[in-house]
Amino acid sequence: MTYPILVTGAAGGTQGSTGRLVASLLRERGIPVRALVHKLDSRSDELRKQGAEVVDGDLLNPASVQLALRNVKRAYFTYPVADGLLEAATIFADAAREAGLELVVNNSQFQGTPVDPAFRDLQHAPSFRNLQHRLADRIFDWAQVGAVHIQAPPYYENVRALVSRSVAEQNTVFLPWGEGTTVIPLVGAEDVSRVAATLLANPGAPSQSAYALVSETPTVSEMIEALGRTIGRPIRYVAITDEQWANAVKQQINPHALDHLTHLWQYFRRGEERFQATDAIRVVTGQDPQTLEEFFRANAKAIGTRQN
Repeated sequence: MTYPILVTGAAGGTQGSTGRLVASLLRERGIPVRALVHKLDSRSDELRKQGAEVVDGDLLNPASVQLALRNVKRAYFTYPVADGLLEAATIFADAAREAGLELVVNNSQFQGTPVDPAFRDLQHAPSFRNLQHRLADRIFDWAQVGAVHIQAPPYYENVRALVSRSVAEQNTVFLPWGEGTTVIPLVGAEDVSRVAATLLANPGAPSQSAYALVSETPTVSEMIEALGRTIGRPIRYVAITDEQWANAVKQQINPHALDHLTHLWQYFRRGEERFQATDAIRVVTGQDPQTLEEFFRANAKAIGTRQN
């Protein structure tokens, strides 16, 4: 019997959409996919066209999760930047244990360097959301479902969402990232998805229980310069306060995400850690990771064009 791979978040969100990408990558390999979506719409129709089995459900509903995991041995777990991560992880881990899963690829966040090994993964979390991810990792480990954690920093897609409008309208980036020397680790959602799909598709057990996925560690100045080169005009960077930024975006993102990002910017500004790019994407997939400039080039029109 060929078991389908369950992919949560398969319809995709507004930015990284790793669930949708993982489902598509698995279908390209001819692997059966059960796509769990929160609602049926044009996105779920597209998944069906790709040959996926689509089920609508709620990660906060135990019965819904148990049904989705029926006759499944491998799964991809991801949860939006919103309230409910720990509840969803606990429900999913419990149901996965009951179903006898052999592998859960868990979309987590980068963990950074623990200051005190006695409090590994918990002390000095950059944000409350990051702390929740660290706890969720432990929940999956305790469930003994073969959990593998892909721990990623902000996506290139997050940067695109943050800068597109002001670049298109004013050729300026307004963000609370401090001076131009602030370093922000980044990775492309496509590469995160390729790692997840490769781990899920490989019939063997992954060689590691966690993979840190950091493609680049540019300074803010380097990011702005790369953006200007790719869209063909100079871009200014204006450092604003956390309060100014929060007031500007509070109508576009939920309070949970706003709190997470605000604390993440503070963490990066403090510069307490020296981030380093990793080779995990190349090791797992056999391909070089996408660079930030390549991402900007592929999205230059969307970033640099005024939206009506």
